[in-house]
Amino acid sequence: MRCSLRLACVGSAVVVSLCAGGSVWAQAASAPQEPAPKFDNAYLANKKNIEVGKDVWDQQCRHCHGKSAYPGKAPKLNPGQYTPDFVYDRVTYGFGKMPPWKDVFSIEQRKAVTAYIKSDDFSP
Repeated sequence: MRCSLRLACVGSAVVVSLCAGGSVWAQAASAPQEPAPKFDNAYLANKKNIEVGKDVWDQQCRHCHGKSAYPGKAPKLNPGQYTPDFVYDRVTYGFGKMPPWKDVFSIEQRKAVTAYIKSDDFSP
């Protein structure tokens, strides 16, 4: 009985939420985006930024995009075709099955992984 009552309350809350303002996903999608950082050549070439970015890559990104990732899990990266703004946007907000990393990594870490991916040191 308790379980049924709890399910009824949860179901009612979902209906009220949907009627009141749409889905939770729609609300999250309309959340304001942070201002895009500016990437200049000095930032992208800075060895410290590249090193921090490599740490982020090794910690998280390589599991899906790296050489040792399961084939087909995520696309292999071709950084020569990407702008720094494109890379940063994908890392921050995700795309397709890739989750957003905005709430996991700091702005500096996301900027740094962008610098690493765009660097000559990058090796997936």
